[in-house]
This record gives sequence, structure tokens and C-alpha cells, in this order.
Amino acid sequence: MPPPRIAVLTGAGVSAASGVPTFRDAGGLWRQFRAQDLATPQAFHRDPQLVWEFYDWRRQRVAGCAPNAAHRTLAEMDAAVPGFTLVTQNVDGLHPAAGSCRVLYLHGDLWRVRCTACRYAGENRQVPLDPLPPACPECGALLRPDVVWFGEALDGMVLNKAVQAFRQADIALVAGTSALVYPAAELPHYTRQHGGKVYEFNTEATPLTSLATESLFGPCEETLPAWWAGFRSTYLNAGA
Repeated sequence: MPPPRIAVLTGAGVSAASGVPTFRDAGGLWRQFRAQDLATPQAFHRDPQLVWEFYDWRRQRVAGCAPNAAHRTLAEMDAAVPGFTLVTQNVDGLHPAAGSCRVLYLHGDLWRVRCTACRYAGENRQVPLDPLPPACPECGALLRPDVVWFGEALDGMVLNKAVQAFRQADIALVAGTSALVYPAAELPHYTRQHGGKVYEFNTEATPLTSLATESLFGPCEETLPAWWAGFRSTYLNAGA
């Protein structure tokens, strides 16, 4: 029997043990500004220097973080399960750092930049950034972080691939997300609609809990490896 197809949705809780700061926690303030007020097209238009200072600070914080056991477990799944897709709301880059290859970035990537004038887009891992704000290497115009800001639409191609993965999945794993932000929160519903199983990994109940086949409460870096160990021995070995 072939291993089930698995689709995974991850949120900020997966990176909590790595020390990645979040927008919404009690310490999620930068200077006197709320992150929600800086991560917008309007804020960037008003003061690109300020917005880039905020993102440069975030990049410096994330640069000192390493993947934890949850990231490493998902990378193991990626390598072991042919029908595997990882969809993340995180922009910290810790999934590929752990070895995950099949990753869809719903909200973009903190380590990528794109030009505000031409079609240039690419990776930039310079920490700290210099000069600030950075300029496009091709046309000299202002670069912006290649992330989805509040008020911006998700990349339609990425979202469609994510929806397709969850529609085809036999098992959906939802880890470290509040299940409040749509359209990401809708993804596990597609798996449930065609009879698939949904497993939730979180520290507390969410709006997804009543839908889930099973909710495993606790830190993701503990619950995900434990679930994967059981799944691997039961399903993958049975299909060998």
C-alpha cells in the first residue's frame, strides 16, 4: 500500500522554540510602533527607510535562530513521503534551513527582495543590510521585502497549489497556527471534505479543534516528532 499523501500547514508556533519573534505576542513591539502598522504598502510609501529598518531588525533576529525539532521532523517527512507538500505562513526561512524542499510560502520570504519598479526579484541574506534602504541591482530603484503585507493579496499561483495539495491529501497536519487567518485557515477543510484526516498540533484549542480528527496539545517540537515516529513505523513500514 503506498503511503498516504500528506499536506502540512505551519504557523508561528512551529518556530517559537527557535526564538523567532512574532507579530502578535506581548513583546511584539518595535520601538514605539506596532508591526501591523509597519507591514503595509501605505507605511512603505510614507517612509521606506523606517519600514526597512524594521525588517532589517527582524532579519538580524531571525539570522541568529536555528531550526528546531519540528522543522527537522517536517524535513524528514519531505524526504520520506512521495506525496508531501508543506505550506507555511512563516517568512523566517527555517523550513528550508532544516532541509525541506517542497515548500509553498503563503506570506513570502524574509530573505527575498523584489524591485518596486522592474521585474527583479532575488535572495538577499546580507545582515545587517547596507545600504539601507537597499536599491535594485538592475535598475537602481527601491527594493522591498518579498513578503505579503497587510492589505495585499496572496500570490494566486501559490495559493492554488496549496489548495490543490490539501484537496488531494489523505492526511492534513496543521501545526502552530491559530487557524484564524484566512484563506490559510480554510486549507484543512478541503482535506476533511473528501474524507481525509486532519491532525492539529498546538498549545491550545483553536477554531480548527472541532474539525480535527485528533488534536495533540503541547509544543510542536515535541508533539510533531512523536506523531511522526508513530506514523512512520505504522504506515511507511507497512508499505515497504
